[in-house]
Amino acid sequence: MLPQSIFGALALAAVAVCHPVLDPISAMKRAPSPGVVITKCAKPGVIALAYDDGPYQYTSELVDILDAAGAKGTFFWTGTLYGCIYNQAAAVKKAFASGHQIASHTWSHPQNFGSLNSQQLTQEMKRVEDAFVNLIGKKPLYMRPPYLATGGAVLPTLGGLGFKVITDDVDSQDWNGWSAQQSQNAFQQAGASGNGHIPLMHETYASTVRTLTPWLINWAKQNNLKIVTVAECLDDANGAYQPGTFTGNGQNTC
Repeated sequence: MLPQSIFGALALAAVAVCHPVLDPISAMKRAPSPGVVITKCAKPGVIALAYDDGPYQYTSELVDILDAAGAKGTFFWTGTLYGCIYNQAAAVKKAFASGHQIASHTWSHPQNFGSLNSQQLTQEMKRVEDAFVNLIGKKPLYMRPPYLATGGAVLPTLGGLGFKVITDDVDSQDWNGWSAQQSQNAFQQAGASGNGHIPLMHETYASTVRTLTPWLINWAKQNNLKIVTVAECLDDANGAYQPGTFTGNGQNTC
C-alpha cells in the first residue's frame, strides 16, 4: 500500500491536470509591462470587450447591458472628447461600482497624439488621471492611445509613467461607418480560438451599445468565452489601478 502522503500528492496532481493553476511567479511573468504595446489577451477562453471615447450618453445603458449578462467591460475614457467627464459623473461612478475596468484614453484625445513631446503627453495623461481620482478615487494603469498612435515619444513616456498600453487585434470599425452586422462579421472571421481578443469599439455609437454588444455577449456564450476586463484577460486582475488611496483636488468642471 502506498503511503498516505503519496496518495495526497497523486490527488493533487490529478486536480492540477484537470484545473491547472497559474502559480504566482508565472502570473507575474505574464502580467503586462508598462510602455509595451499589447494587442490581445494572454490566454484562451476569454474576450475583453473594450470601449473608447466615453463617457457619453450611452455609458449607463451599456453598463446595464453588461451587468445583466454578468459581463465585465473596460472603458477607455477621455476628459473632454464628448463633453466634460464631470457631466457624466453618475455613469462613471456606476461603471466603477459595477466592477468594470476604468482606463485612460487621454484628456482631450488629440489628433496629433503620436507627435506630441513627452511634456505634452504627460499633461494629457495627468489631467485625465486627476479626473479619475476626483470621481472614483483611483489612478488607472491602463490606457489606449488615441488613433492607436504609439510612435515618437509615446511609448517611452507612457512607460516612464507606468502605463500599460493597449491597442487591439479586432477592429469593429464602428468609427468607420460599419454597421453592427459588418462588425459581427469581423469577429466571426477572427474566430474564437487562440488567445482572447481585445477589440476596438466605441461606446459613442448606439449600434455598438444596443446591437453589437448584445450580439457579442451571445457569441461569447456560444463559443464558451468568458467576458472579462482587459486586466483580467492579461492575468493582471490586481494591476488595473495604482495601489493606495488618493485625494482629489475637488475639481468638478473641465
